[in-house]
Amino acid sequence: MAAGSPGAKRRARQHPDERRKQLIGIGLEMLTTRPLHQITIDDVAAKAGISRSLLFHYFPTKRDYYADVVRAASRRLLRATRVEGDTIDDLVAGFLNFIERRHEPYIALFRSAGTDDWAHEIFRETRAALTDQVLTALAIEQPSELVRAAVGAWLAYAEELALEWAQHHTGTREQVHALLTGALEHIVRSAR
Repeated sequence: MAAGSPGAKRRARQHPDERRKQLIGIGLEMLTTRPLHQITIDDVAAKAGISRSLLFHYFPTKRDYYADVVRAASRRLLRATRVEGDTIDDLVAGFLNFIERRHEPYIALFRSAGTDDWAHEIFRETRAALTDQVLTALAIEQPSELVRAAVGAWLAYAEELALEWAQHHTGTREQVHALLTGALEHIVRSAR
């Protein structure tokens, strides 16, 4: 049908913030089935029902779009691990829930960042924010550099163990949870 004909489908105009949010959401959705580098701008634009050039109106470059999608994924992880009940148990439970549901996109984002400096920077920012959340859950207000480094190392361990559990069902959730919380208590106690 012609663009002006009565039965033609019209594209709904969206507020710029809504459109950006929609496009990032499409990228997050696509991350559940493929790595970031396999998400094309053409696929995102098609799914949104817009032209490729309109997508570049909201994101100046492909890298800018990818970076915003990765930041959004990082925010999801940080929300999932935010401590509601002020305990490390809650944080670990949130982390395990997140990894269990999203281990493939997590691997695609944080394990295969490649050589992109921007992706490594977002990963470092996310790891630092997670470290802060763990320290808050442990009620450690002014950690020494060693305690902060130990918590950061524990996060690497927690990630590896959680991914192993989520992918290969190594141990039960309860066992993994207890192992993570026990290791963290020991590490922090030893680093003080």
